[in-house]
Amino acid sequence: MTKEQLAAKQMEETNMGAQIVVMDRGYVYEGNVTRTGDMITIQHAKNIRRWGTTKGLGQLAAAGPQPNTILDEAGTVQAPMRAVIHFIACLKPW
Repeated sequence: MTKEQLAAKQMEETNMGAQIVVMDRGYVYEGNVTRTGDMITIQHAKNIRRWGTTKGLGQLAAAGPQPNTILDEAGTVQAPMRAVIHFIACLKPW
């Protein structure tokens, strides 16, 4: 693969769908994630201020927000991949 082909492949946009994104410095977002190169964009992002679960983030990914979950609308969030700790795929968008 040539350098040009490799660069083009790295800049391809990958839609990851609805995800919970755990980031460094304690930020946790939910939204529709797209990865382009070494950046992610979270559309319709919600900052998860309080999980409100008894079974952690996996419960939110599987069942959506709980009665005690507190979400803050965050619009569109962009972040470098180096700030991402991990993704959790949501079974359905929130």
